Amino acid sequence: MPSETLWEIAKAEVEKRERNGSEGDGVEIGEKSVFFIGSKNGGKTTIILRCLDRDEPPKPTLALEYTYGRRAKGHNRPKDIAHLWELGGGTSLLDLISIPITGDTLRTFSVVLVLDLSKPNDLWSTMENLLQATKSHVDKLIMKLGKINSKAASEMRQKMWSNMQKDHPQDRELIDPFPIPLVIIGSKYDIFQDFDSEKRKVICKTLRFVAHYYGASLMFTSKSEALLLKIRGVINQLAFGIDKSKSICVDQNKPLFITAGLDSLSHIGSPPVPDNDIGKLHAQSPIDLWKKVYEKLFPPKSINTLKDIKDPAKDPQYAESEVDEMRIQKDQELEQYKRSSSKSWKQIELDS
Repeated sequence: MPSETLWEIAKAEVEKRERNGSEGDGVEIGEKSVFFIGSKNGGKTTIILRCLDRDEPPKPTLALEYTYGRRAKGHNRPKDIAHLWELGGGTSLLDLISIPITGDTLRTFSVVLVLDLSKPNDLWSTMENLLQATKSHVDKLIMKLGKINSKAASEMRQKMWSNMQKDHPQDRELIDPFPIPLVIIGSKYDIFQDFDSEKRKVICKTLRFVAHYYGASLMFTSKSEALLLKIRGVINQLAFGIDKSKSICVDQNKPLFITAGLDSLSHIGSPPVPDNDIGKLHAQSPIDLWKKVYEKLFPPKSINTLKDIKDPAKDPQYAESEVDEMRIQKDQELEQYKRSSSKSWKQIELDS
């Protein structure tokens, strides 16, 4: 009997993993994926590099970038692998969200939303656009999964609800947990802490509500080593499944740190607006009410999100002399073609 080829062995291993994966939570999964999305220049790359212990200056993320990390499980055992994806460009490249999140990776996928606290006027629109686009894509994948494996799809939904505290049953009627694990990180706390106390109060309460609404963890960070170490612990939990931190800090005068399920609507309180003004806002849902209150205090800036995207062909960090020379030549040929075409049309108009 001929020996198996490498391809046949690999195929058999994949089929074995798929069978085991469909049996529920009893099987340890050695690979997980974490997707970093958020504000442009908000510090996503810095967080990733710190989590990987890489001492190198962060470079701008132009589109979608991938790296990975490994963690030893024990002596003579294969290492766990964490696939780390990062979406650049803020909200300008939403179409790329579907690339890393697929039906194959869905059940081991987590999302980290990094929001720039130093730009409160951009905060809500950035959060809303990215979370809505990601949730829409994930919901479609779960629907497809439900047609193939209804048990797995049901387990995913139940798992997100299981994070919510049973001590506050009334909250369940007003929240909508994100379909996969979500962590919201407020970056540049070192700038944010110098804001006016009332502004800080509004931003903190709003982000606490949003995180609780989506069943997400919420934490603030900066360049402080102590804060980065806390963030690293949270990312390691997502990437390698280590135990969650049970610590909590809801003091608006300190960096927030709230693990999913440890907050409640009663502790967060009502939106920071006079009671007689709430009825005038005509909100369709609790999160819509918080949005209207927040944007009344921090009106969104109407800017073209594509305006700030630099042309990577002109970025010096990607310079290649031969390619650049050919590009210049092609640009010159294009301009010459445009001029000759323009002359031809003018000649046709004269002849006619």
